[in-house]
Amino acid sequence: MKHPDPLVIGIAGGSGSGKTTVAQTILNRVGADRIAFLQHDSYYKDLSGLPPTQHAAVNFDHPDSLETELLIKHIIALREGRPVEVPIYDFSTDSRTGKTFTISPHRVILVEGILIFIEAALRDLFDVKIFVDTDADLRFIRRLERDISERGRTTESVIKQYLATVRPMHLEFVEPSKRYADVIIPEGGFNAAALDMVVARVEALLK
Repeated sequence: MKHPDPLVIGIAGGSGSGKTTVAQTILNRVGADRIAFLQHDSYYKDLSGLPPTQHAAVNFDHPDSLETELLIKHIIALREGRPVEVPIYDFSTDSRTGKTFTISPHRVILVEGILIFIEAALRDLFDVKIFVDTDADLRFIRRLERDISERGRTTESVIKQYLATVRPMHLEFVEPSKRYADVIIPEGGFNAAALDMVVARVEALLK
């Protein structure tokens, strides 16, 4: 008897919108052992070989900074029941560590990232597309706190990057991609009613 195809869920939204909180809520309530979880951030290109001037000019909020083709291959492999080796990225040096971690196939594949609805080839793999919609000031505050505490950045560098690339790329790519969403969740992880509906839908499909 043929097993049902895995359910592939994409969660997008601006930097600091609460995408990861939504994803973690689904993982916690549905069960992390039942879900293959992929983050687009793991697929940033390795910049360790670039000269300092070129390295400084890289726009990390542009789709070209990510190896989306590899993410697509990994989703397809998981759908076909094969495990994948996901790169481990070092954000303090903007390089891949050379190490990977294994993701095993499951009935639900959950993919989270700012730009996952941009490319049609990736977008077409999702059975359910969720966009987390949060006000710009809250997103900036969350990004500032995260980049300082988790990625070793200074306040000045975060603000400079936000004005130079994060905000323009959000307006050019992320915000327009909202039109592809099946579900829009305002306020991200703080929207209990929306999360209840998403979790209930996932559990129903698993049954």
